[in-house]
Amino acid sequence: MSEIPYKTYLTENELPECWYNVRADMKTKPAPLLNPATRQPMTPTELGKVFCDELVAQELDNDTPQIPIPRPVREFYRMYRPSPLVRAYFLEKALGTPAHLYYKFEGNNTSGSHKLNSAIAQAYYAKKQGLKGVTTETGAGQWGTALSMACAFFGLDCRVFMVKCSYEQKPFRREVMRTYGANVTPSPSDTTAVGRKILADFPGTTGSLGCAISEAVEAACTNEGYRYVLGSVLSQVLLHQSVIGLETQLALRKLGVKADVIIGCAGGGSNLGGLISPFMGEKLRGEADYRIIAVEPASCPSFTRGRYAYDFCDTGNICPLAKMYTIGSRFIPSPSHAGGLRFHGMSSILSELYDEGLMEAVSVEQTAVFKAAEMFARTEGILPAPESSHAILGAVNEALACKESGREENIVFGLTGTGYFDLTAYQSFNDGTMVDQIPTDAEIEAALAKLP
Repeated sequence: MSEIPYKTYLTENELPECWYNVRADMKTKPAPLLNPATRQPMTPTELGKVFCDELVAQELDNDTPQIPIPRPVREFYRMYRPSPLVRAYFLEKALGTPAHLYYKFEGNNTSGSHKLNSAIAQAYYAKKQGLKGVTTETGAGQWGTALSMACAFFGLDCRVFMVKCSYEQKPFRREVMRTYGANVTPSPSDTTAVGRKILADFPGTTGSLGCAISEAVEAACTNEGYRYVLGSVLSQVLLHQSVIGLETQLALRKLGVKADVIIGCAGGGSNLGGLISPFMGEKLRGEADYRIIAVEPASCPSFTRGRYAYDFCDTGNICPLAKMYTIGSRFIPSPSHAGGLRFHGMSSILSELYDEGLMEAVSVEQTAVFKAAEMFARTEGILPAPESSHAILGAVNEALACKESGREENIVFGLTGTGYFDLTAYQSFNDGTMVDQIPTDAEIEAALAKLP
């Protein structure tokens, strides 16, 4: 075996003191959020009706490269961070590849994912502002679980609208949220005006992140002392998640390893953006070069089949408009098992970087994703989340390409979390009943035809 250890841990003293804001190094900044009524850039006052004040400042900050992590947030991070960078020796051996595979494992906390990195920050700012509570949406449930943990820590009320198909597929994830004190509602629901409208427009719908966002925003705006928080897509979220990439960058330096390829799963952009931001910063500044690959589900392919345009971030069309790669806010994805990747659009930051050709994207089918998950579980001893398994498949495909060409590349990918609450999905795969549901061109064009 190589002298490089299986796991590389940073010390607590090496935990990042600041988040990294990749926008500061972008020559072309992400397009601004637009007011849905006036179609003008959202002002801090307008955004402050929905988001916490300090989070609004972070959302609008395109110029500050380093933003200090508040002490209470950094102290909370110490409970589960720094997370390990792992050399996947056994997966390499199974593939017979000359490539070296490394994964940054974010599953070492009760939420089972990277989502806690931003949840605790957003809960902190809500508490600091003196709010009663927050509202949010969740797809697979990792974000809702993370936020319920963060709200319990700071004594905030937490109201979660969970995508209906995930609410039914992942009952144990729901119960973890309730254990931490969260109120969990399947979305779309009849508890909000926008939920009732969506149910009327799409009878029998299994829901989507866009639907749940609409309900959560309405709930925040109609209840005094509440604000809405989001687990992905927004620039503030990618900022908080940059701790993933910063730790990965430092661990690789300690090993004396230069990454060649960096791979992450892509839904709204929180994990991918957090992992790649510091490396993208080096690329933008001309200090280093990397191949950066986003892996998204073929059932919801915003990068690979979407359009770069302004669109609503929610199905009810009450949220600000963002310029992003989108397949249309009215598009309802099939109820695939990677619930955390079922968003119709992509982060404005990542969309701009992709549009400039600074990163690549591929879409993959869920049966192939679960085959990669099975291989990873059998070789590396971790049952990965369906979302994470998209990145695993991307890394496996790159490693096999290296096998064919003889290239000895260093491939780094993000293992966003564990799949122990996703056993219904694994049962479907093991029983042979899992199918690949890929939208037709006509379905996507129909949704894109309704872009604002």
